[in-house]
Amino acid sequence: MRLHELLQKLSLSGEAVEDFDVRGINTLIDANADEISFFDNQKYLPALEKTGAGAVLLSSKYVSHLPEGVQAIVTDEPYLKMAEASYYFQKPLIRPEAGAPQIAETAQIADSVHIGHGAVICEHVTILSGAVIGEEVEIGEGSIIHPNVTLYNDVKIGRNVTIHAGTVVGSDGFGYAHTRTGEHIKIYHSGNVVVEEGVEIGANTTIDRAVFGSTIIHKGAKIDNLIQIGHNCEIGENTILVSQVGLSGSTKLGRNVVMGGQSATSGHLEIGDFVTIAARGGVTKSVKTKDIYSGFPLMRHKEWLRLQAKIAKLLKS
Repeated sequence: MRLHELLQKLSLSGEAVEDFDVRGINTLIDANADEISFFDNQKYLPALEKTGAGAVLLSSKYVSHLPEGVQAIVTDEPYLKMAEASYYFQKPLIRPEAGAPQIAETAQIADSVHIGHGAVICEHVTILSGAVIGEEVEIGEGSIIHPNVTLYNDVKIGRNVTIHAGTVVGSDGFGYAHTRTGEHIKIYHSGNVVVEEGVEIGANTTIDRAVFGSTIIHKGAKIDNLIQIGHNCEIGENTILVSQVGLSGSTKLGRNVVMGGQSATSGHLEIGDFVTIAARGGVTKSVKTKDIYSGFPLMRHKEWLRLQAKIAKLLKS
């Protein structure tokens, strides 16, 4: 829609803004000149100073940091206004215009499977009873989709991927902006999930779609049953996640990370290559150094063992 129309819907002034056709909303780094973005956290100031967005929702004190040619949409609540704007750019849930699904002759598909418009099912794919394949989903050669799996719209599954029963890939992340009076305003997620080749995902796991861009499971990752992966997470190659791991949004795991059962992360942090988080470890800050970590607050495993020994001695004294 036109920018002035969007600003009217958001109850924002557009008098000083040059009008253009807004194609969508995106991150500061990825936005193009026909998209808008938002800025609500000072740690992303370098991204604001380099953004290619056509316009940015932000507070007045940061206007001077905008690159030349990027318009300011001034508001005291940029995150909330982004959430409100996301409603107008959500993708249709049913897309007949995408045409009939393309299904390879060698694919084996149970009778009770639903396949949406524009889906692409490649050679030697197996889809078992009760699975739901959404609009414009792609499933790569040799992949196996077990009973009652749900692949939401736009999910991309690579070659030789196995997804076990009851798993949901591509549902909206748990994203809300909050008004000053306590209402929760939904952020509509326009991204997708990309699962690369050789990944195995256990039963009853949930992987949320990205707000913008993609939640990515890189090749060779092994994901156990009952795991929650939040929106915009990135799981590195050959990473292992054990049952009941929970990853908050925008967590980035390097390659060959191991996370033990019931371990979890806060959002917007990174875990480096070959790091191991022991069972029930709570990660609240980025961990870059290769080692084994335990406990909450998180510490090196050897230190955690010493701490437990000292606590045991105190209890005996």
